Amino acid sequence: MIELRNNAKYALVIPTSMGTRLTPVDHQPFHCSDTFKMQATSAESNVGSVSSFLGLPVKILTAFVKDSPVARFIKDDLARRHMDYEGPEFEQSTPWGVRHQINMADSGWGSRGPRVQNDRAGEVGRLLNVKDFDLDRIFRDEGAKIVHMSGLIAALSEDTSQFCLEVARAAKKHGARISFDLNHRASFWVGREEELSAAFKEIASLSDILIGNEEDFQLCLDIQGPEAGGKDIAAKIEGFKEMIRRVKKEYADTTLFATTLREVESANSHMWGAIVSHGEEYMVVEPRQIGVLDRIGGGDGFVGGLLYGVLNGWDVEKSTQFGWATGALAATMLTDYGQPADEDQVWSIWQGNARVKR
Repeated sequence: MIELRNNAKYALVIPTSMGTRLTPVDHQPFHCSDTFKMQATSAESNVGSVSSFLGLPVKILTAFVKDSPVARFIKDDLARRHMDYEGPEFEQSTPWGVRHQINMADSGWGSRGPRVQNDRAGEVGRLLNVKDFDLDRIFRDEGAKIVHMSGLIAALSEDTSQFCLEVARAAKKHGARISFDLNHRASFWVGREEELSAAFKEIASLSDILIGNEEDFQLCLDIQGPEAGGKDIAAKIEGFKEMIRRVKKEYADTTLFATTLREVESANSHMWGAIVSHGEEYMVVEPRQIGVLDRIGGGDGFVGGLLYGVLNGWDVEKSTQFGWATGALAATMLTDYGQPADEDQVWSIWQGNARVKR
């Protein structure tokens, strides 16, 4: 489907800002809980987890707080996920210095939807700078088949925007493919619209894979949204196809376009689908019901499975089906990333086979 560099050490190289997530136990709301589960997380590393748990080599480019127990917790978690990592370590200096972000999120339950708040004050990942990485070594000598990044890290600060641009340029120069999940966040763009629009458009121009919903393409890349109205799923599918035809005119070198489809029946029951465009071909998975333990990370799980299919040379149909299933898998886990035991477990989800395996 997409030709990849053969002699690359890493299947995926992923720039990201790592942090922690605090989730109340027993699906309780955050504001009235006193017991929490803590995990290491970031949207971009969540994507890489599908490949790393299935045996492909993944490397994280990030930043750490020196001598921080939280940084140690994150490093140990990445190692548990079978991921390599590298990045500078910054002194905290004072109690008001840098730290790792905190994501505060309850899972919701039944008719009560999830609530999420991000505390990113002093986030060390905002200091990511190309001067702290040897991009020639990473992309020429070691090599990456795919570099995956998202609009969350690209818009985090002026430094991270430039960092993502330099990573994309260096990766492309040395034969890597670029995957870019647009992931627009309005609060990140306030006062920086012109600067970020230019950065996102350049990264998109270098990208082989673009992921996002209608709003992402409109707000990040100034692509006119779909004219087809209506909230039913058929209208959404046609609207996405209509918009992708416009995107292709602006980004003719991009090979793959993808989005997920979600209808929320309750916090624990969703209708889950996906659309992927490859050339003139559209692969549509019409929404099917899935059980949801925690919805956060389902979209990243989908992207992770889709990229795993691309890395294995699968066609668009098989890659899309696998991505749908890894997204559904992530929604069944307490972590906000999927941890597949093997490919068979994923295909059982796609086939609707939840019977016990002994």
